[in-house]
Amino acid sequence: MKKRWLKLILRNLLFTVGAMASLMIGLAFTRIPFDAHRWLGTAGGLCASIPDVIVVLGGSGMPSGPELMRCNMAGALALDNPDAEVVLLLPNDTGLARAMTRELMLKGVTLDRIAWLLHGRNTREQALNLFSSAPELRSPGMTLVSAPENMYRSLLTFRKAGFSNVCGSPAFDHALFDDLAYAHDRIGGKTYAPDVSRSLDLRYNFWNQLKLEITCMREYAALAYYKLNAWI
Repeated sequence: MKKRWLKLILRNLLFTVGAMASLMIGLAFTRIPFDAHRWLGTAGGLCASIPDVIVVLGGSGMPSGPELMRCNMAGALALDNPDAEVVLLLPNDTGLARAMTRELMLKGVTLDRIAWLLHGRNTREQALNLFSSAPELRSPGMTLVSAPENMYRSLLTFRKAGFSNVCGSPAFDHALFDDLAYAHDRIGGKTYAPDVSRSLDLRYNFWNQLKLEITCMREYAALAYYKLNAWI
């Protein structure tokens, strides 16, 4: 009896995993993952006015793609809004803060405009720490800079923590505008190897969409967790 139950559980588990894998592969040939990722970056509301303070959320290493993109966005906002203060809201890692500060300075942001708050290990803790540590920032117009997939949850979290005048500036990457097709035969491609020189879907799009699916799945799980804790 016990073996029968174990076989049933294993069979159902394998079926579920197989169904999910098939669904993910199928979705990777569509634009649904792209749209889901875009929605996470924009659904909370984009900034349409000049910010008084630019808050950069961070948590990855430096240099890394996510942090460099956030610094790029924050630097552009700071140059466009020379009176806005830039606050780095990070975990307790002075090395990361220094590296991001140097990156912002390379982009033209002066040191006197950059402040650190280094005691937030997740978005909820970051929002609460900023609200309690900097009461002067509760009312001014605030723009959050974060990865697109984190933006919706970040905005909901900050609003729940008491920041009413906050909007988002998601650090989307910049699309590559070039034809990446190549001449398979001319560069020594073997005749027995499939020629995918003009199939950008197989070479790039499919894999990029798969990565976006994982990113979005993680973020939707985080949204559910924050909702269960009444943090959003």
